[in-house]
Amino acid sequence: MKRVGFLLKVKQDKIAEYKKHHEAVWPEMLDALRRTGWHNYSLYMRDDGLLFGYVEVEESFQASLDGMSKEAVNAKWQAFMALKPVRGLTPINTASPYLRESVLICVLTICKGSNK
Repeated sequence: MKRVGFLLKVKQDKIAEYKKHHEAVWPEMLDALRRTGWHNYSLYMRDDGLLFGYVEVEESFQASLDGMSKEAVNAKWQAFMALKPVRGLTPINTASPYLRESVLICVLTICKGSNK
């Protein structure tokens, strides 16, 4: 598995709506993400709408993006979410300077009860 991070910016007036829709992601969209190698996918958002995404992918981030571009449900989800204007958020199946993989620079392992 490869760890991937990325940043997006949600417009301030769309934050509540964006969160609401991501609390109820369609089951068929979740199935498509799993099929195309997305695992442990998490989204974190600050109050100002800056969003950090984390995902573990089987092959590469690009391979997982390419896989999703072939999923019919992804086109429907992207069209649905396009109704929510956000800066820098473009469909997962298009090349985007905003949906770029961030470079992992450090992993810290802290063991409970250990001084190491």
